[in-house]
Amino acid sequence: MRAVKINLYYIYTILTITGLLAGGCKSAKVPLAATPFAPLHERLPPLETAADPGPLALSDGILPEDPLRLLTNELQRNLAEPTDSATYGYVRLVITQAAERRLNRGLQALQMTLLLTPTFLGVPLETYQTDLTAELQISDAQGHLLGTYAGKGRGRARVAMYHGYAQKNAPRLADVLALRDALAHIRPQLDTAAARLRPLLLAHPVDNPTLPTTAARGRR
Repeated sequence: MRAVKINLYYIYTILTITGLLAGGCKSAKVPLAATPFAPLHERLPPLETAADPGPLALSDGILPEDPLRLLTNELQRNLAEPTDSATYGYVRLVITQAAERRLNRGLQALQMTLLLTPTFLGVPLETYQTDLTAELQISDAQGHLLGTYAGKGRGRARVAMYHGYAQKNAPRLADVLALRDALAHIRPQLDTAAARLRPLLLAHPVDNPTLPTTAARGRR
């Protein structure tokens, strides 16, 4: 009988965790969609975009379309001028390194025994952390690489009640925040380089809007 009570206790605890994490957490929609407004002093001309997730493609969190969407948002909001049709080069996002960790997982067993009381007091069940390095490769219309700019980023997403995110959303949010952080570190480099890049890009428009092989290979 005691064994049955213990089993029921853990079943109720697991069901409680599932219900709380599904319905009582922050929404990840706003952080995933938001891009900070920090435009370059001199924007680049309109560019064709491409993204290579590299090792981040193995992540359980990020969606295949997220890197390109983040790059496009960053380009439209901060880096390049608006475009109607003409483009003057290429920008390629390449994620060269990525590492993911799950922090504080040891606290979950303790929280289960305490019926999740700590999570109501601000203690997360666990935290997803992503560290990555990303590059932006800028090429002209002929596919000549004009510059490569790299930045490191870190993203963290806590799994917790009310002040955290649901288990299913946290891995993706950590990946997205890390990539956005890397882009934020790249932005000042482009701000410095824009005066040099702009005339080189404006020299020729892109005739065929596809990423050239030279640009796709990236840094040599």
